[in-house]
Amino acid sequence: MFWLIWTVIVGLIVGVIAKAIMPGEDPGGVIMTILLGIGGAFVGRILAGFLGIWGYSGLAGLLFSVIGAVVILWLYRKFFRKDEVVV
Repeated sequence: MFWLIWTVIVGLIVGVIAKAIMPGEDPGGVIMTILLGIGGAFVGRILAGFLGIWGYSGLAGLLFSVIGAVVILWLYRKFFRKDEVVV
């Protein structure tokens, strides 16, 4: 049970860092930020695996989680965000 609480806390931190790196208006509040961070951790783990980086924990894990969250946020903005053109 503790791992779930820890995952939510780390997900929130990673999501906040990713949104600070890529500022802008995105839908959702705290829940979406947590989900962004958790998703970023999964994407970061995949990226670290492709790069052959072992010992995925600590600062390296946090770094790859933030990179993964930034990738997810960029993909969301690229494909799902509807920018309105004001004439």
